[in-house]
Amino acid sequence: MGAPIEYLLHLADNALVLGQRNAEWCGHGPVLEEDLALANNSLDLIGQARLLYQHAASLINADPAEAQRFAHLQGARQNGQITEDTLAYFRDTAEFRCHTLMELPHHGPLVGYAVSERDYAVTIARNFLVSALMVLVWDRLQASKDAQLAAIAAKSLKEVRYHLRHASDWLVRFGDGTEESHRRAQAAIDHLLPYCETFWQPSPAEQAASADGSGVDTAALRDHWNALVNDTLTEATLTRHDQPHAGYVAQGHVGVHSEHLGFLLAEMQSLARAHPTAIW
Repeated sequence: MGAPIEYLLHLADNALVLGQRNAEWCGHGPVLEEDLALANNSLDLIGQARLLYQHAASLINADPAEAQRFAHLQGARQNGQITEDTLAYFRDTAEFRCHTLMELPHHGPLVGYAVSERDYAVTIARNFLVSALMVLVWDRLQASKDAQLAAIAAKSLKEVRYHLRHASDWLVRFGDGTEESHRRAQAAIDHLLPYCETFWQPSPAEQAASADGSGVDTAALRDHWNALVNDTLTEATLTRHDQPHAGYVAQGHVGVHSEHLGFLLAEMQSLARAHPTAIW
């Protein structure tokens, strides 16, 4: 059995958008080693996205009703069929199902045109919070009833364990470092933690995948995620200021995105849309 297509797209979009964000550091890393580390991190995430898009495309092409639902996507088709490129480069902003956390720029809570400098603490803090979740998700997805998704999970788990170790090590260095690095790391955690609330409010696609055994009940992972996050924050001498959430919860995973995703996609998709027969 195949997982719900919207669930596969949710996983793929998370990986692709975060991979694109991290790739913005390529050639601009704070030191050469970190430049290479973030580039490798991005390649891992984009590789995961490719496998998931390929799987989703095969399910769409095999189902006439799904093929009709995606008939408006005409770019990068091969022999009339949808490809991974079609799903990555020819869907519009509202069709993406990534968490809002993935699309945020590398700085604090200001609009994009107000800040020109990237803050590496924000990059590291986001990678830490996301990797702590995905270690748990990929681990559980190894038992997915979708055999293809289970195989992707087994491969991705090895990669995300490295991502978590890398981000955790740097977060501890920042938090337990200088007064300035501690201040920036604390500000990054304070800024990003509220966006993690969306992890525990699953979309209809996540609920459907969990119900049929192909997906994960992410809400059930909250205590495990809290334990991972709290242990590292304590070691980093950082403080969790988040309280039980009662306000607006970001809803990128159901297609309600921040103003930042449109700019990111415009840059990422421009070449493919200008040359729709190109392949990656």
